[in-house]
Amino acid sequence: MRMSLWDRSGQFFDTKTVQFLVRETARSSVLLGLWVLGLLLVKIQPVWANGEVTTPDYAQTAETADVEAGSEGESISASALTSDPATVTIPQLSELEQPATRIADWMAQIAQALVQVTGVRVEVTESGLQVVLDVAEGELPTPAMRSVGNALIVDFSGVTLALPNGDEFSQANPIEGIALVSVTSLPDNRVRVAITGVEAPPMADVRGEGQEFVLSVVPGTEAAGTGEDAIQVVVTGEQDDGYNPSRATTATRTDTPLRDIPASITVIPRQVIEDQGAVRLDEILRNASGVTFSSSFGNRGQDFRIRGFGATQFRNGLREDAGGGGSFVNRTVQETANIERVEVLRGPASVLFGQGEPGGVINLVSKRPLTVPYYDIDFTAGNFNFYRPTLDFSGPLTDDGALAYRLNLVYEDTDSFRDFADSRRYFIAPTLAWRIGADTTLTLEASYLQDRRTFDRGLIVLNGDDRPADLPLSRALYDPRFSRNNFDETRAYLYLDHEFSDNLAIRSAFRYTTSFESDREGTSQITRLRDDNRTVEIEAYFGEQFFETYTFQNDLTWGFSTGSIDHTLLVGVELASNSARFGSSAPEGRQALTGGVLDIFEPDYDTITYTGGYDFYLGGERQDQRTLGIYVQDQINVLDNLILLLGGRFDYVNSEERFGDFRQDIDDTAFSPRFGIVYQPNEILSLYASYSRSFVPVGGRNATNTPFEPTRGTQYEIGVKADFLDGRLSSTLAAYDITRSNITTPDPDNPNFSIQVGEQRGRGIDFDIAGEILPGWNVIAGYSYLDASITRDNNFEVGNQLNNAPRNSASLWTTYTIQSGDLRGLGFGAGVFFVDQRAGDLANSFMIPGYTRFDAALYYNRDNFRAALNFKNLFDTEYFAGSQNRFAVVPGAPFEVRGTVSWQF
Repeated sequence: MRMSLWDRSGQFFDTKTVQFLVRETARSSVLLGLWVLGLLLVKIQPVWANGEVTTPDYAQTAETADVEAGSEGESISASALTSDPATVTIPQLSELEQPATRIADWMAQIAQALVQVTGVRVEVTESGLQVVLDVAEGELPTPAMRSVGNALIVDFSGVTLALPNGDEFSQANPIEGIALVSVTSLPDNRVRVAITGVEAPPMADVRGEGQEFVLSVVPGTEAAGTGEDAIQVVVTGEQDDGYNPSRATTATRTDTPLRDIPASITVIPRQVIEDQGAVRLDEILRNASGVTFSSSFGNRGQDFRIRGFGATQFRNGLREDAGGGGSFVNRTVQETANIERVEVLRGPASVLFGQGEPGGVINLVSKRPLTVPYYDIDFTAGNFNFYRPTLDFSGPLTDDGALAYRLNLVYEDTDSFRDFADSRRYFIAPTLAWRIGADTTLTLEASYLQDRRTFDRGLIVLNGDDRPADLPLSRALYDPRFSRNNFDETRAYLYLDHEFSDNLAIRSAFRYTTSFESDREGTSQITRLRDDNRTVEIEAYFGEQFFETYTFQNDLTWGFSTGSIDHTLLVGVELASNSARFGSSAPEGRQALTGGVLDIFEPDYDTITYTGGYDFYLGGERQDQRTLGIYVQDQINVLDNLILLLGGRFDYVNSEERFGDFRQDIDDTAFSPRFGIVYQPNEILSLYASYSRSFVPVGGRNATNTPFEPTRGTQYEIGVKADFLDGRLSSTLAAYDITRSNITTPDPDNPNFSIQVGEQRGRGIDFDIAGEILPGWNVIAGYSYLDASITRDNNFEVGNQLNNAPRNSASLWTTYTIQSGDLRGLGFGAGVFFVDQRAGDLANSFMIPGYTRFDAALYYNRDNFRAALNFKNLFDTEYFAGSQNRFAVVPGAPFEVRGTVSWQF
């Protein structure tokens, strides 16, 4: 009899899958050993039975301002708190309070130790204002206070927020001179009160009064940054967790701590993007394990693989796709100037996002308007005539901050290491946020992108070879006269957020997009390599494509309890209508020019002559797709340390295609479930397991005239998440097994038809770690092991590796910023990125060599000024980034240096 793990709860894992997961986890024994060592370093501390321990002199870090108590409170001196403890007497072991020996006792001790803040009030006083924290029981511990830029930061440890209106509080412009008061939760049971001054950090006295903790605040008059060690911090619109964000919305569509989600997620925040000088999405995503670049569709877009399978791109939870072929929304390279962070969800995600390949989701999260004035002007220049000025402005438009805006502007002009290639783009993205009332916010976001770039498939593989041709990476294999793409993309978003009560809220999003791709100037590419292995035949194409989409998405979130069990229920409906129209203004018989030839080893582009032509658009060519998705999800807190995640989505997809005499109609339905469990044995570890599915509609019929079923993706995953160094450093280790089934492959009995018996499988491990090791020292790193291959097929050999799926890949990026002294603000960064060799196509007819690339950075931050130098591919490694086929192998960029100067005010 075939046994399974957790058979009583739904057969999450069969025996073969469990054996694989155990085997692959054992393969990562080095990683696990390092992980366990980290845990021991965090948990184990030396115990001295008696004696004295000499400690460092902390007087230099003493706060200069005293915190004085009122008549009813206790007097606290900040300088006294940091006075020099020359010696510390350690008590005998018998004098120490004995730890709990049972889980119930241990949980009770933790609950008793934490203090809950149940309310926050901001009250105007004669001298300024006071922030009152209401405590349910007990007393708040002494906080750590510091000034950062124009903000006064007050941090409490061993404290949690239990506010009736959520887990954070904020009030903009409560009095003149104070821009914002916020109270937020931090990891590891910490609470932060931040009071931001308009021109200077405010001053505060602290006192305790019974069940209240009061901060008496007076607006500051001294300009920020006058102190020797003052560090300027600029608000960007999101909670600043540095390199280690603690929450994400992509996996659940709710704001959920990462450690509570039964999935592998990487969040790449804005700080990493800026430190690396990243401009393109591929530069950002190399920081996420298991994510590899696949193809550029002729330098038009950027396609990626996650865990060996296709990844679907989204922006704020709405589908974007990869650009280039098959995309209704974005047809060219994504602009990242208005992106706050990028969230990567690995594995099938149709439960919330509808149709998509099983690799996962790449979600770009936009910057939001701020209620505090913020202005940032950047200019970047580099080799290959790279010039990129950007502008990011934000702030309130009304005195009460109810109406706020954000504006991002970009101009970019650059040549390329590729012969004859260049690009130029303009981008504008305005956003307005209107807080209609205490419970309702309306946000309007728009963007316009004009992009002009060279169409370039890259290099080729010669007949009989299994590696890309030995050609200069700069060699152009197209007709420079006819290889130009022009794009115009417009997006408009309308978001409505409304809270009916403390536990019931709705979010509605409407999006309209248009994309226009023009090849009026022609795009040319190789169509054949002749037997002499040096002469290629080239064709040039002339046409236009217009795309339009409407999307309406609604999420209703309800928090409720059934006895002692807490639920967060999400119910959603998504409607979408996408259309594409194709045509050409070229003369009859000249939409495609044929007969051009080029010697790839001794090219003479002026001699390319076309001898024939044909039309590929005959009139009426179109694609239309309409989708309906209904989904339900329940996040269930069974215990404080045991969480279940259950969800399912039903999708209906209707599509029509008309190309000349070709007609194809699809009516598909699919149900995509997801199950997950999280167990947290302590505050450091989270153990999880999950099961999820995905689908993609497939057009066509088999020999019996039966419509094809959607391809399906199925994943089993187990993982461990850990937080180190008081939550400053976080890591995830995951093992997975993904199967992609219902793949069409030739019918051996009817050569003109296909059957759905093809299957592909990917199994491996992912490891990610990110955060702050020491003050000023940040790191983000990852490693992936992947075995992705064909398991059933009538066309390709079983056992062939999936294309663009390296067996091993790894990344490491780290920075250090000097925190004090004359060199305060000076920083250094270094990174290494490794990608193993991988198959260039499913036939495994050629391999793309592996590579190791090094990057470095040097930067300086002081007050409102920042300057940076980024060195990319420091040692000028020659490599190939990805491949679409034997005639489209994408070369990687050589050594690049870019300098950036920015001014924030």
